[in-house]
Amino acid sequence: MEQFEVNTIAAISTPAGVGGIAVIRVSGPDAISIVDGAWSGKSLTEAASHTAHLGKYVATDGSILDEAVATIFRSPASFTGEDTVEISVHGSRWIQREVLSDLIRRGARAAGHGEFTQRAFLNGKLDLAQAEGIADLISSSSRAAHDLALSQTRGHFSRELEALRGKLVEFASLLELELDFSEEDVEFADRTNFLSLANALLAKVKRLASSYSSGAAIKEGVPVVIAGVPNAGKSSLLNLLLGDDKAIVSDIPGTTRDTIEDTLEIDGVLYRFIDTAGLRATSDVVENLGIERARSKMQDARIVIWIIDPTSPLPYQYDELNSFLAAKPDAKVITLLNKSDLQSPDPDTPTPNTQQSADESCTREAVHVRAQSTSELTNQNGSETDPRGAVHVPSQTASELPNQIKFSAKTGLGLDKLKTCLNELTFGDINPDAELIVTNARHYEVLTRGADALTRAIGGIETGLSADFIAQDVREALHHLGTITGTITPDNLLHSIFSSFCIGK
Repeated sequence: MEQFEVNTIAAISTPAGVGGIAVIRVSGPDAISIVDGAWSGKSLTEAASHTAHLGKYVATDGSILDEAVATIFRSPASFTGEDTVEISVHGSRWIQREVLSDLIRRGARAAGHGEFTQRAFLNGKLDLAQAEGIADLISSSSRAAHDLALSQTRGHFSRELEALRGKLVEFASLLELELDFSEEDVEFADRTNFLSLANALLAKVKRLASSYSSGAAIKEGVPVVIAGVPNAGKSSLLNLLLGDDKAIVSDIPGTTRDTIEDTLEIDGVLYRFIDTAGLRATSDVVENLGIERARSKMQDARIVIWIIDPTSPLPYQYDELNSFLAAKPDAKVITLLNKSDLQSPDPDTPTPNTQQSADESCTREAVHVRAQSTSELTNQNGSETDPRGAVHVPSQTASELPNQIKFSAKTGLGLDKLKTCLNELTFGDINPDAELIVTNARHYEVLTRGADALTRAIGGIETGLSADFIAQDVREALHHLGTITGTITPDNLLHSIFSSFCIGK
């Protein structure tokens, strides 16, 4: 702790490489005087806080390194809570390196990973959850990830947690009072009231923990696997989504033998679309490797887009999808009834002009797909084929297909509805505009442990356990919730968190 109060640190805060400008940050009790010693221009020691000054940075050997701008932030009105100077120089690597080396010769030391943010935490400028939000904000790659990180840096998550802890602390203090008067056989904490409170807190903690799966996917980019039989239109869908010929499309089955990935932001959320090899029985060794990789990707995906090809035997496609759902019953699947542009006119079939609007939810609409020609399709499930080649799938089979969308990778029919459905499955029953979403694995783990402790405390009250056992579980719940915001901060926890930050932040 002492080193943060005494030492002055310096680091390059902008990314490595050449740019228009680079920023070198200096923070600590001697920050202003150290920079002023190298400054040719207005005296920085007399400058007011939050002011910027043009001057020249002069090295200890008297050479001018650069014309620069020094911005002054005086304690405590700075990010770290200490005197801070940010020196903006031209983006030459040589200039950056020389200025930093000169600052170290003048008495500063090189900052460690995340040390500026760690000082902000230790000086009470932000709590631990806010500090982690800053790291997420820096690495955010989509509007949704940015919004979640910004909410955390502004303390929304911390305030929610502290409100929960405050209610627990009040009851815990009454339990502790009972322990002090254990020989008197009195109860200061009303068990009925606490049971109601604990159940309400447990519901909130579990709700926060359950949001992690969505939050983590949004933070990293939601993995979406595009799967189906060969020539179902998987690569065509990827190209349609990206607006580019990313994947090779041909009529030859087995063209895609490995996964092809690319990203796209939809409604502020970054999606990682993964095109996979068509699933079929084959003796081709290389194609089989691609098929196994496709099945593995499906297991790891947040969402699977399963494309139905009406020109291929339908029972096999249903069997493949059902096998996947049997192995992963909680999987989120969108079923695209592709090649719907080949359908004969039908008042119940949407066209590009009558396609349902993008704000509609995912549906389980009846399946009515048409073959590519009037030739009769192999139909092992007993469904009927009419003279026009339209295949009417039995309603029982059709109703089992999740989130069905009539689609055409050729014309774009159903694309808006697909995007809406992706958004709905990403967030589930969570309203991102009204609820907090957990994005940090550490927070999820701590919330889960806190929920376990609360569950034990509730069980203790319901079974009439003595106050000392209940108090122990309440203390544990308080401990876990406190480690999120930094109310409780083991040294190894701080090291683990801030070591993942970049130097200069």
